[in-house]
Amino acid sequence: MPLIMGMSVLLSCQFLGELVARGLILPVPGPVIGMVILLVGLMIRGKVPDSLRMTGEGLLRYLTLLFVPAGVGLMVHVELIGLDLWPILVTLVVSTAVTLGGTGWLLERLNRRQGGRP
Repeated sequence: MPLIMGMSVLLSCQFLGELVARGLILPVPGPVIGMVILLVGLMIRGKVPDSLRMTGEGLLRYLTLLFVPAGVGLMVHVELIGLDLWPILVTLVVSTAVTLGGTGWLLERLNRRQGGRP
């Protein structure tokens, strides 16, 4: 029964996120809004219910299986990827550099705000 309750909470949050995203015509995916709804609910509650924790841990245990379709897609479309290899590589390198730089900048600002040493 706890697994059913935990999965119901997760699916309800995703459903509410889809409703909000489609109803307000937002450029944000419904599951992302659903995660925000879940986060707000957990912050209000103050702790994670045992049923949700058990469901989340069960899903995380098999997370690697979700990468199988992506790997198969890469193998099936290797010629198509090869045609656009340079734009893909440049995008990966630039986006990684921007993410690392932005994260470092943000952490430095937060550290200074809390009175830590630079």
